[in-house]
Amino acid sequence: MIEKLPFGRTGHMSTRTLFGAFALSRATDKEAGETLEMILSHGINHIDTAASYGDAELRLGPWMAEHRQDFFLATKTEKRTYQEAKEELHRSLERMRVSSVDMWQMHLLVDPDEWETAMGPGGGLEAFIEAREQGLVRYLGVTGHGVTVPQMHMRSLARFDFDAVLLPYNHTMMQNAQYAAGFEALVAMCAERNVAVQTIKAMARGGWGHKTPTYNTWYEPFESQEEIDLAISWVLNRAGVFLNTVGDMQLLPKVLDAANRFTLASQAEIGKKLIELGMEPLFKE
Repeated sequence: MIEKLPFGRTGHMSTRTLFGAFALSRATDKEAGETLEMILSHGINHIDTAASYGDAELRLGPWMAEHRQDFFLATKTEKRTYQEAKEELHRSLERMRVSSVDMWQMHLLVDPDEWETAMGPGGGLEAFIEAREQGLVRYLGVTGHGVTVPQMHMRSLARFDFDAVLLPYNHTMMQNAQYAAGFEALVAMCAERNVAVQTIKAMARGGWGHKTPTYNTWYEPFESQEEIDLAISWVLNRAGVFLNTVGDMQLLPKVLDAANRFTLASQAEIGKKLIELGMEPLFKE
């Protein structure tokens, strides 16, 4: 059984493995139903989606009528102004057929200019605060990619008391001295404030390069059960962090299987094996 931990200060006991609903971005209703039944059978009780995840919110809609109470439901927006963010939240609620979500997140907030817009007068933050006051959302978060994201998340936390952050975490990312230092500083800040730390890109072998993508991921993922066991184990051996599942329905069963069988091990030893399997940094700037 997949372990549950308090999701930061929210009081929700979330499974450490959160369902990344990008996997539903191109799914049919039938495929989505089968996938959601699978995550429910594994005890997953936390769904992370976004307005920009293709048809994911639409695919979740029919299922929420019966299962809304079974999940901590989170979505995201990339809109940076008050009006645009507000309008997108209402579209998200309509698409998912729900009256509220548990968490709303500022998605991919890394660019300094976009940050100034979102956090300034008339920015998205005003829509976030208003939505929480209106009961449309309960908690607020911020997400991002790239080497500079830990510093940007700390800047966001200094500006506003967000409840959760989301960022990459895998062996090769943590071999980047700048990223590792920023990640550790961010995690320390989050621990002090009881902010949930969600991680992504556990499954990234590296970029696709000149290869033709064969999965619903913008990076080349690990494929075999043995490889996936190592990648998932590396992340889960970091106490206190949550792992968002891969954005591909074909690989999802292997990820859930790996998370279900996770045992304590040495991250350093696992990391050596991942490098031997060809794992490369996904972000270099």
